[in-house]
Amino acid sequence: MNLATFIKERRKAVHLTQPELAEKAGVGLRFLRELEQGKQTLRLDKVNQVLQLFGYEVGPVLMNRDQES
Repeated sequence: MNLATFIKERRKAVHLTQPELAEKAGVGLRFLRELEQGKQTLRLDKVNQVLQLFGYEVGPVLMNRDQES
C-alpha cells in the first residue's frame, strides 16, 4: 500500500473530511489533497504531522532487494 492510499483510508476510517484532517494535523488543505493524490515531492515534516494523528511516522525502511520492480 502506498502512502497516499494509507492516509486516505485512515482518514475515512475515522470519518474525517479532508478539511477536518488538515485542520487537526495543522497542515493546509492543499497539502493534504496533494498527499492523498500521491504527489511525489512533499515535505516530510508535514507528512509526519498527518501520520502522527494515526500513530505513525515516515522513516527509513530497508528495501527488499529480492523484489524487483
